[in-house]
Amino acid sequence: MDTKTASILIVDDEEANVLILRRLLEKEGYSALITTTDPREVEGLYRSHLFDIVLLDINMPHLDGFGVMAQLKTVEEDSYLPVLVLTAHADRNTRLRALEAGAKDFITKPFDRIEVLDRIHNMLEVRLLHKQIRGQNEILEKKVRERTQELREKADELQETRLEIIRCLGRAAEYRDNETGLHIIRMSKYSQLLGKAAGMSDEEAELLLNASPMHDIGKIGIPDSILLKPGKLNAGEWETMKTHVTIGAEILSGHHSDLMEMSRLVALTHHEKWDGTGYPKGLKGKDIPLVGRIVGLADVFDALTSERPYKKAWSVEEALAEINRTSGTHFDPELTYLLKTVLPDMLLIKEQHAEPAVAAWQLKNKL
Repeated sequence: MDTKTASILIVDDEEANVLILRRLLEKEGYSALITTTDPREVEGLYRSHLFDIVLLDINMPHLDGFGVMAQLKTVEEDSYLPVLVLTAHADRNTRLRALEAGAKDFITKPFDRIEVLDRIHNMLEVRLLHKQIRGQNEILEKKVRERTQELREKADELQETRLEIIRCLGRAAEYRDNETGLHIIRMSKYSQLLGKAAGMSDEEAELLLNASPMHDIGKIGIPDSILLKPGKLNAGEWETMKTHVTIGAEILSGHHSDLMEMSRLVALTHHEKWDGTGYPKGLKGKDIPLVGRIVGLADVFDALTSERPYKKAWSVEEALAEINRTSGTHFDPELTYLLKTVLPDMLLIKEQHAEPAVAAWQLKNKL
């Protein structure tokens, strides 16, 4: 480790002492030397150069060596303070005070030439080793940051893949039931809005946005003869149709992620009703999980206001009237109230994700 290229700052108010040290170091082969007789300049010089060692006198006018060391401690870029104190005061208290102030070593004047050079050399070896370790740490930290970013990107990619699979499964179920992918988008965004209005955190509401597309995944397990039957279902067929909620919950069970658990709850409970007449368990009131109550309302609102091959779209006013009529029986009264508060945002979503056959002006004419 070559210490001769190290940068050295000499600080002494006596010009003669500065010259003695400078000549001694230059003769020894040190070249990166800066000197000052004004201790008030030290902090600025140190911030500019981050010297490898500072040779510092203690007794100086305007600012003594202790004050200089106190200033150097404020330099955040350097946690290792490489100060060698040279002073004529050799008493124990001065030594202790200098070491407590941050000095790494202490030499009394008049000093021995060989001793000074040895102390400087030893301190520089420690200083340069410290810089080398710090540099290696910075390289390692950079690699860790880069690797962490790579892992984060991979995790994000994996999460997006999971979400896309969920969306695809949700769309697959809807397509079997004469629904569209846009229905999934709208009702999911409606659910997110209602979730936030109901007090969910942003994270929870986003989870609901991604879980709600799975609400009817169980329809994959319903026979086409029932699912696509154009007329009214008989009692037996209706009982089979209702099993789509338990089929969906079964498909989504056995996973430990928050997203899959919420998706399972949504699939299982979005057909429960406030008065306990829903299915599959006949849950009542707030025994129905909030996410099930929200998705059930968002799903019905979109179904009522959307045109399908087998039905005309209801106007927003007609849909709201029906929801108000069944508030307290089918729907949670608090959520029906909250729906009205977020209705402008819901209508904006409806316009942004309108079915191809429904132009924006048609939507506005329905309001």
